[in-house]
Amino acid sequence: MDMTRQLSFGRMTLGACVVLILAFLMVPVIIIVPLSFSDASFLTFPPPGYSLRWYHAFFDNPAWIAAARTTFVASTCAALIATPLGIMAAYGIQNGSHWSLRYLRTLLMLPLMVPIIIVAVGVFFVYSQAGYVNTLGGLIAADTMLGLPYVLISVGADLRTFDPTQEMVARSLGMNRFRAFMTVTLPQIRSSVIAAAVFVFIQALDETVVALFVSGGDNQTLTRRMFVTLRDEIDPTIAAISTMLTAITLCLVMIVVVSRRSSAAARA
Repeated sequence: MDMTRQLSFGRMTLGACVVLILAFLMVPVIIIVPLSFSDASFLTFPPPGYSLRWYHAFFDNPAWIAAARTTFVASTCAALIATPLGIMAAYGIQNGSHWSLRYLRTLLMLPLMVPIIIVAVGVFFVYSQAGYVNTLGGLIAADTMLGLPYVLISVGADLRTFDPTQEMVARSLGMNRFRAFMTVTLPQIRSSVIAAAVFVFIQALDETVVALFVSGGDNQTLTRRMFVTLRDEIDPTIAAISTMLTAITLCLVMIVVVSRRSSAAARA
């Protein structure tokens, strides 16, 4: 009986800690939403009134729209480039036997292992020598590099649980390796590929530190402009932008969840 009470008390304590942690993480995000609909000229909570004033301020400002366009173009291109590259790397590491593949995986994971400020300084130094600072191509390359580890982790996890004999059977029936992968393997790891692409897009959408070093001028990202604006003044437009970015992120995460569930149901 005492043991049952102790287990029950431990579960209640653990549940309370989880709720407190989630509240600590969610409250700042939740507060931003009503602030974005405030009609005041400065950030104050609770808002004295509600309107779409700051959403209109965002969409009516060409500088904000240009920054948003740059961000979405860079994020989309990074996802489209990093996803196939990461799939090829994960497949090669999983199925290859050469000793160098272990070091290749470590090399590709470095953007997650090294502090982001060090990565940003290194990228800026290389770009300054090559003339890629403040260019869209340089920004896409940096976001692609930062997104590769997410593809490697997501796709690699599915490939480790995938039965390779299915692909071998397709190859024994006359398919080449590429066609066998596209026909047999890829459909079964589709959910992890979608998740990887979404993670790369979200990472590029939210990237600030590297963007502070390598983006600017006509190729300034949305997060960089938000950071600079906060440094100069407290503009409530930032609350509206933050709300929209949060909504986009939540929608993308829901896509991943639905994809995972549908994939699990199909396998079952």
